[in-house]
Amino acid sequence: MKLMSSPLSPYGRKVKIAMAMKGAKDKIELVATDTNPGDNVALNTANPLGKIPCLVIDGGTAIFDSHVICEYLDSLAPSPVLFPKSGPERWKTLVLGSLADGILDAALLLVYEKRFRPEDKWHAPWQARQNAKIDRALDQLEKSPPAWGASPDYGHLTLACALGYLDFRHEGKWRAGHPKLVAWLDRFAKAVPAFEETRPST
Repeated sequence: MKLMSSPLSPYGRKVKIAMAMKGAKDKIELVATDTNPGDNVALNTANPLGKIPCLVIDGGTAIFDSHVICEYLDSLAPSPVLFPKSGPERWKTLVLGSLADGILDAALLLVYEKRFRPEDKWHAPWQARQNAKIDRALDQLEKSPPAWGASPDYGHLTLACALGYLDFRHEGKWRAGHPKLVAWLDRFAKAVPAFEETRPST
């Protein structure tokens, strides 16, 4: 199997953490993949959307996006369970994953706004809207950071990657007003060594 990704991608980081948690690191080759300027033939052939991460499994089948890849990885070994199979716990995991992905999406769009548009084209109301999404989500999570049982699940690892991306690309400004989430992320990092092992650097 081959994982097409980038060391700087927070979505790729999710998959790499899931790989480590499921004991699949040695079974998957990491292929450094650049999505710019958008003409990567290997990536576009595997995933017509031209997005990473993309997992190519035996037989050439491509699996994407990060949520789907993580659920596939979860099927490879019985434990730890990343996706509860049914009931309230499953929906709790999926909703937390969606909330954390929403934080990531908004944070990434803010980066892209400055990276791909000239400053005179930046749209302050649109930027404020993305920041408000992040702030509301973090404030809700701060009230009751999500606990885990035997091991963190997909929702937890996605949230950890979202907070890690806010550290990496947004100067960690979120930390000042969210001490419970800061402590939560420290606990996650201790429980899942792959979080530190996959930390991006420039």
